[in-house]
This record gives sequence, C-alpha cells and structure tokens, in this order.
Amino acid sequence: MADGGVIVDSALDFAGAVAGTAAPPEVLADLRLVTVRYHGFDNLLHEGQLVVHRALAAEIREIFSLLENRGFPIAGAVPIVRYGWSDEASMAANNSSAFNYRLVAGTDRLSLHAQGRAVDINPRRNPVLYPDGRVAPAGAVYRAGEPGVFADGDAALRAFVDRGWRWGGHFTHVLDRHHFEKEV
Repeated sequence: MADGGVIVDSALDFAGAVAGTAAPPEVLADLRLVTVRYHGFDNLLHEGQLVVHRALAAEIREIFSLLENRGFPIAGAVPIVRYGWSDEASMAANNSSAFNYRLVAGTDRLSLHAQGRAVDINPRRNPVLYPDGRVAPAGAVYRAGEPGVFADGDAALRAFVDRGWRWGGHFTHVLDRHHFEKEV
C-alpha cells in the first residue's frame, strides 16, 4: 500500500511499461506513463497506470479524477506489458489499459491503441458484442446500471464524450463498450 491507504496496482517506470513492444521509436516518443487513482470493486482506493499519447495525458488524469470522485469502480489499470502484450489476457483479467502496439482485431490496420489514443475500461463489465453474437472477453456480460458499467446518459460516459472521445458502444459495426478513442 502507498501512503494514505491507497493500494498500488502498478508502479512501473516508462521503460518497464513499454518493455518488449514492437512500437517504433517515433511512436514511443509520443507516449507518456500516467498514474491514475480509482475506486476498486473492493471499495478501496487504488492507484494504477496507463500509457497514453502525450496529447491525452492531462485529459486522462482529469477523467480518472472525475471517475474517482463519482465512485465509479475500476477493476485495475495496469500497462498491458504485464499481460505479455496480450489484449485477450488483459481483457480476461478485467484490466483497464491504453497503449498496445497491435492491429484492430481481424484486420491489417493499426489500432488507435498502437498510438496510445484509445483506452479500454472494465472489459468484463463492458464487453465487445460482435455482429455474429460473439462476446469478448468470453463469458462477459453487459448489465447497464451496474457499478463499473458505461451506459448512455451516465456521468461516467459523459466524462469521456464531453471531451470529444468516441465511445465504442456507439460504433455501428460492433458494440465495443469498454473502448474509448480520441484523435489528436
């Protein structure tokens, strides 16, 4: 625990948070390691980290501060390096993450995560629903109104969309409810 009873979920340095990534140096130069605080599902205060594009670092701090003040629970925020750069493993653990130098699932296009311009939050509570009925992560269930879940009109969702972030729950081809992205 950190001072004041805060549980530290992640305390990496930048080099540790991006160790082993395939990202080129020019992408890494634009990234920042941001420490965020949030309430866990254990009703305790936690501290974690996200790797984001430098232009979004202040907004991420601000959004997480709003989520903390509203008591919106987050299961954890640990750079995806801890999951061997596996999006599937991170989602299965209900981990909230941002930077991951990877393609959009099922395509040959780089994801906005590859530039630190996308954030996934509580994927087990805000799963992806594909047009064919598949859900990711496997076994996840979406229940609007439950703690840690994003839904239209709620304050947690507005913390992002009021700042110009796109919510994956509004995508037309797939409902990616844990996903937020912003062009910079």
